[in-house]
Amino acid sequence: MTGDTTDGSLERVLSRWQLFAIGFGAIVGWGWIIQMGYWIDEAGPYGAMAAFAIGGVLVLLVALIYGELVSAMPFAGGEHVYTHRAFGPAVSFVCSWSLLLGYMGVVGFQSIALGIGFSYLIPGFDVLALWTFAGQTVYGSWVAVGFLGILAITYLNYRGVEITAQVQLVLATIIAISGIALVTGSLTVGPSISNAAFGGAPVLGITTVAIQVPMLFVGFDVVPQAAEEADMSSRSLALVVLAVVATVGLFYIVSIWAAGGAVAAGALGDSLVPAATAMSAIFGSTVAGKLMTIVGIGALLTSWSAFVIGASRIVFAMADSGLLPESLATVHPEYNTPSRAIVLIGALSMAAPWFGGNFVSSIINAGSLGIVLAWFTVALSFVALRYNEPEMERPFKLPGGYTFGIAGMIVTLFFIGLYMPGAPSALLWPREWAIVVAWIVLGAVLFALSRRTTTETTMEETRQPVSEQQ
Repeated sequence: MTGDTTDGSLERVLSRWQLFAIGFGAIVGWGWIIQMGYWIDEAGPYGAMAAFAIGGVLVLLVALIYGELVSAMPFAGGEHVYTHRAFGPAVSFVCSWSLLLGYMGVVGFQSIALGIGFSYLIPGFDVLALWTFAGQTVYGSWVAVGFLGILAITYLNYRGVEITAQVQLVLATIIAISGIALVTGSLTVGPSISNAAFGGAPVLGITTVAIQVPMLFVGFDVVPQAAEEADMSSRSLALVVLAVVATVGLFYIVSIWAAGGAVAAGALGDSLVPAATAMSAIFGSTVAGKLMTIVGIGALLTSWSAFVIGASRIVFAMADSGLLPESLATVHPEYNTPSRAIVLIGALSMAAPWFGGNFVSSIINAGSLGIVLAWFTVALSFVALRYNEPEMERPFKLPGGYTFGIAGMIVTLFFIGLYMPGAPSALLWPREWAIVVAWIVLGAVLFALSRRTTTETTMEETRQPVSEQQ
């Protein structure tokens, strides 16, 4: 992987449908396939649906804020650009680093989940037991498959975002068809199981599921990360963000409803791949479950690839503004991708497959806190920019002045409180808090060591007016 240059620029090649597919594929990954049983166990089908509806309100509110900001500043880096313009490098680093925790969590989670999928599909796949972590055996076969997946996804993204987007579009279509089959099949046979609508402890169950919602919706913000490569107007960018959130919210809720009516909660929770178990029950065939697992692996690949796009663009933007080593702002002369940032993300994710599947919930919970913290700073930036730069051109402008920004700050602060010690759904010590603390320490060290001598001249594009047509 040689021949890189720091003099290039990202190429505008993505259509509306390709960008929508990247966002949809980023969100609807493997998580819903294997976590659905956990949600219904904890909160019952209607409690889980309520948790996603509540979380969906948060995400939609934040997506509206993103819509205005991305229309005004359609540059690679998304949140990093908005917060840098509003508050400068320190707050921008906090936001970007928090978001990167969530993105890396998804990338790492997918490399673990790939082994789980193969284990469900292939009898005897679990070979070469290495050790036990968090109560689950880690197999060498899982690690090997995870490594192969990392290499393939990294190479695909290295070669070009347009190729990646085309693959995303095909796989996102297959995922949507499988979800429709699950729901229509459930409608055809009718609900055969009467699960407790809200589980045994409704409030605790709903909050337990709700703290995972941000991580399971994260992905719409990959669209702003790739904004500089989108071949469309700034207003269209904002509409793509909103369309992704609305479509995915509906997808999650109806999928939970269908699975909760087909299989008893306990059986779903005990299943390695609950969505596949539900599909088998609805259609009375294990083949249907196997097909759902194959679709789930396709969903895993779309989410995985999309978050490599998002994570690498965050690293690229941070390096471009002097908050990370300048070499990470390299653009490949032939492929027009942030090549070294992509390689770095691939290298860091190599650590994840060594952990077992029971580590997945901890990754999701810790990463969700990072995501919500980033969303809070974006809402704060929205308010600051409305106040400091009222004349900024905003092709997609929300009505009501500061209203959306203040509402976004309040809702995200509420969600941040759900993760704190003392809350019924607080992050677990030591495992989940250890992830957060280690990430904070690493970020503080990098920020302290970074040379910020170019702060006044970098991020120059964020200070320029943006016309609606790019």
